[in-house]
Amino acid sequence: MNDSRVPPFEQLPWPSRPDLDGTPHAPAPPTFAGPGTAAPRPPAGPGYGRVRRSTVAGIAFVALLVGAAGGVGASLAVDSLQDTPVAQLPGAAAADIARPEGSVAQVAAQVLPSVVSIEATNNGVRTSTGSGFVIREDGYILTNAHVIESSDGSVLVLLSDGRVVDGDVVGSTSDYDLAVVKIDETGLTPLVLGDSDAMVVGDPVIAIGSPLGLDATVTTGIVSSLHRPVTAGGGSAAPAFIDAIQTDAAINPGNSGGPLLNAAGEVIGVNSAVAALPGAAVTGSAGSVGLGFAIPSNQARRTAEELIETGTATFPVIGVNLDRRNQGRGVTILQDDEVSGVVGVVPGGPGALAGLRPGDVILAIDGRTVARADELVVAVRSKAPGDEVVLTILAGRDTRDVTIVLVSNTEVNFGEEVPPPAEGD
Repeated sequence: MNDSRVPPFEQLPWPSRPDLDGTPHAPAPPTFAGPGTAAPRPPAGPGYGRVRRSTVAGIAFVALLVGAAGGVGASLAVDSLQDTPVAQLPGAAAADIARPEGSVAQVAAQVLPSVVSIEATNNGVRTSTGSGFVIREDGYILTNAHVIESSDGSVLVLLSDGRVVDGDVVGSTSDYDLAVVKIDETGLTPLVLGDSDAMVVGDPVIAIGSPLGLDATVTTGIVSSLHRPVTAGGGSAAPAFIDAIQTDAAINPGNSGGPLLNAAGEVIGVNSAVAALPGAAVTGSAGSVGLGFAIPSNQARRTAEELIETGTATFPVIGVNLDRRNQGRGVTILQDDEVSGVVGVVPGGPGALAGLRPGDVILAIDGRTVARADELVVAVRSKAPGDEVVLTILAGRDTRDVTIVLVSNTEVNFGEEVPPPAEGD
């Protein structure tokens, strides 16, 4: 499937830590403003400017007398207080507070040792930061592709014990906005990748990361929605298409790549993007507005395994090009274009084998209604090559269900040219 490159959502401008310099694309964290420039001094005149020396001397003499008197008074006051019993406020005795299983405090204590901060470097210069988490005890860490995109293949990893170690990028894919980093450490505690398909709207979730460089920050919220079609990125790399989990847990610059966890402390998502208010991306003020998006853990698991094994990742396709100009019902397969040479249905692809034709309208995938091209793309990419899907197709006035076996994008040539017209046409 040939994908759109116009993202309706934007990734955060994930910045460097507050103590880092030389990050051209990242705004510094907010700081309290100091005193401004002093107002101009008024011109000398009656009541302003010079004071006669005798007056200054008199003021100093009076001040000394007052100071001496104040000193004596203060001494007497202290002496009298020493004979007065000091009031004691009641306080609780030191005791361990029971934190129930599944509480935010219990989950945070359990998972924080496995969450890290990542600093991308390029020729020794630190360029951006984000978060990540351990997925294997032998030093494999999962993060976002856009966190390490500006690196030269090397990163710095800040562990929970305060140590900073070197890391190497094993592989990344902008298609899913995921990357795997390897550090030379063993005996780490990996987080458990839970079943993101088991989540329902309203489930409590916990986000952990390094927003604005504040390491090990914990925020909470709920699952606000599921299967949110989100396209993010699109800078120097292809945009990611995410069948996202939406949450109102606070996610800010620096949370990128950190885990989104369920009440059992299992990772059910990888924080990736936020919806920005109009103009926020331009002004650099993008941040949490209660609309954060995470890559589902089931997708992250498959992609991470592929990156570790091969260094690259694939995605499934149905072998059709979509007409993004269509504003009607469903998603329309592109008509063959003899001028550009683009075909609607790739010869030999899954769609062609299932009998799809240019101009057919895809109404649903596995019973899930699709109204826009990006909805279909993210639904397909949430699967894996080899999976079967059922497409509901409208051809003319006839509706039918078609079963298609998805294949890897590496098996379909979307550059196929429009076949020449048959003889006599």
